[in-house]
Amino acid sequence: MTIGSPLSRWRLTAYSLPSLATSVVALPLALFIPAYYASDLGMPLATVGAAIALSRLLDVVSDPIIGVLSDRVNTRFGRRRVWMVVGVPVFLLALWKIFVPGPQVSFSYLLAWSACLYIGFTLIDLPHKAWGAELSDDYDERSRVTGWREACSTLGQVGLLAVLTWLAARGIDDDARQLNGVAVAVCVTLPILIAICVILVPDRRPGARRAGFPGPWAGLMLIVRNDALRRMVGCVLLFVSGVVIQGTLHRLVLADVMGSESLFPVMLLLENLATLACIPAWYWLSLRVGKHRALIMAALWIAAWSLPLVWLRAGDVATLLAIVAIRGSSFASILFLANSMAADVIDVDALESGERRSGLYFAIWGMVIKLSLALGVLLGTTLPSLVGYNPASETIDPPVQSALMLIYGAVPALLMALGTLFLRGFPVTRERHQALQAKLRGARSA
Repeated sequence: MTIGSPLSRWRLTAYSLPSLATSVVALPLALFIPAYYASDLGMPLATVGAAIALSRLLDVVSDPIIGVLSDRVNTRFGRRRVWMVVGVPVFLLALWKIFVPGPQVSFSYLLAWSACLYIGFTLIDLPHKAWGAELSDDYDERSRVTGWREACSTLGQVGLLAVLTWLAARGIDDDARQLNGVAVAVCVTLPILIAICVILVPDRRPGARRAGFPGPWAGLMLIVRNDALRRMVGCVLLFVSGVVIQGTLHRLVLADVMGSESLFPVMLLLENLATLACIPAWYWLSLRVGKHRALIMAALWIAAWSLPLVWLRAGDVATLLAIVAIRGSSFASILFLANSMAADVIDVDALESGERRSGLYFAIWGMVIKLSLALGVLLGTTLPSLVGYNPASETIDPPVQSALMLIYGAVPALLMALGTLFLRGFPVTRERHQALQAKLRGARSA
């Protein structure tokens, strides 16, 4: 394989396979762990939330360190692969401790093992994404790489949701049994999928840092002044926050407006099936109009289909499920197009800094996404409370329902629309990227 040639499907599959297992963990961690620790293990719900939230503070330190190490430490096995292998036992041990705990748990127990889980995940996921950015230098081929990775990630969640839906239909809804099953499945499959990836996919070796280029402080200033990066940070912050607001409110809307909370797994399954099915269409569109324009269209698609949600009420559950699936058909495109564009942004830095700092850039990228997730959850919980919504109430008055649906539909639509403004006149187009790559090749041969 050469860096500019198209990747074969089997190599794309081998590279993307780890995402099948790592993506499965996110849903139970958000949907089941808080309720399980509170109702079955007797921990106060606020304590559970505080432990998980505080454990994320370590990401501010761990992400940049792991990113820089994966850029700078060059072993005989490459730069990226070795960190993914190191992350597997950390991730799996912490996963087991959280998903299959003993009868005695505490705030410090959940805090410590949640922190270990996130560190293990970062050791696997951050180098994996940086590695993907280096599998090809081609503008469109990078979208194939990120598209396959997001497809595997979505497929993992679809499989989990399908199994949970099937179990619920059979009356098996015990959290402990479900979490045990998820833990066993991940512990068995993740080492195998990581092994396939690291054995079959080449890890690009870095070129020597060119003399006369900036030191650490000046290199940091290059990141701060990178206009393309600033634009990507702005749009992703708004895009992800908008999507997370709706994700936070899905179950509450089904319970307190539609009166159909039991359909929550079905809603998530339909949403993920739609986004999985439409990845090829969004990739095709990016080939025709360019990645940043396709990303604008994907965001506006979500905005347009979010607005009708404002007017739905009890009895409209079928319409709600249909709209959620339609608007969700562009979710994966938001992620794979943005990640592909992030790889192009790194090329701008590589020309200016004289070295490829993919790990550091994806550490920054990951921190922005985590900030976006936190902001989305904050808005999705705070705004409803400000309009008088209390999910513990036995009945929700119609005015409060109207306010809740306004937040559910209109606020995300507004955020998605505002985010597209950052992409107007985006500086790294296909043509400009080709010129950028020509300069990088010239610099490497000089």
